[in-house]
Amino acid sequence: MSYGNPSVVKTLNDMRPVWEPLGEYKTFSFERQPQTFPDVILRERRSGTVNVLLGIELKGWYLLAKEEVPTFRFTVTSAACNPWDLLAVVPWVLSNVLAGSPQLYRPFVQSSLYYARRRNHYWLYERQDSARTGKIVEPDGITPYPAKSDIISDRPTIDGGNNCGRLARYGLMNAYVKEIRDSLIRGILVREWQVFFKYQRQSL
Repeated sequence: MSYGNPSVVKTLNDMRPVWEPLGEYKTFSFERQPQTFPDVILRERRSGTVNVLLGIELKGWYLLAKEEVPTFRFTVTSAACNPWDLLAVVPWVLSNVLAGSPQLYRPFVQSSLYYARRRNHYWLYERQDSARTGKIVEPDGITPYPAKSDIISDRPTIDGGNNCGRLARYGLMNAYVKEIRDSLIRGILVREWQVFFKYQRQSL
């Protein structure tokens, strides 16, 4: 499920009365940014100038995946993030569990700049095997709203399991993940669905 697609941008723009109730940003609109960070930006185009107000990186989380927690990575270097840019994780399932239309749950929203810094701090200083961490190489010359061709990922010198950047590892999502797993799908707890599907996969 792609959250950088035109339908998401249209939905955000249709919700204008929610995010600008006072009409202060009438000249701004959300636009898609394919293949670069962030997925969506709130941008003004006027008199030949381009002004970006903020960006949103969108991640989808299929709730019935075997891992039971979000598994995607966020490796963007902090220099590519403005303080007001956001990282949003959107949980979803199909309305009839195995079929139907996507049903969305309350998203997790956090500062992308904070998450990038928290990721690196955890990787370098808080992991149990931090003695074998090495260091993190950050790309040079990066500014917010980079071009598609820019290399914007932080790279640890030691990462045998390719785990640096996995968002669920840093503690910030723990309470949120528990809340979502205690939500209901067709009257049954999400976590119980997860256990059921995990068992079925193991039985095949």
